[in-house]
Amino acid sequence: MSAPDSGVAYGDAVTIGDRLPPLALAPLSRTTCALFAGSSGDHNPIHIDSDAAKAAGLPDVIGHGMLSMAMLGRLLTNWAPQAALRGFGVRFQDTTQIGDAVTCSGEVVERFVIDGEVRVKIAIAAIDAAGSTKTAGEAIVALP
Repeated sequence: MSAPDSGVAYGDAVTIGDRLPPLALAPLSRTTCALFAGSSGDHNPIHIDSDAAKAAGLPDVIGHGMLSMAMLGRLLTNWAPQAALRGFGVRFQDTTQIGDAVTCSGEVVERFVIDGEVRVKIAIAAIDAAGSTKTAGEAIVALP
């Protein structure tokens, strides 16, 4: 198995227990939230307006759930070509606050064959520096 800090390379040698190279991201900023709102079309005020977020009982604006899913998508496509992705789903578990630095990780939990194509199931998670899981799920990736 590859060292946890570097992760396993994409390819046929992938086995259960292997970890993808982690993706450490900069702390979430208001700018990132505003840019994601513009690109996604999700202009919910809790993501871009501090007053609206506070009126909703939040300490400040929060990151979009789909932004954390996009971060996990980036983890996957940094590792394997987008065309190899066969499935990708997540559960939103906690809000991402301004200033949270998230690291995305993945671990191969299953290897199987469907219609002659070798695939792996990968457990994925976006976790902040305090250890709080923001988003978790799994992906199915075809191997070369």
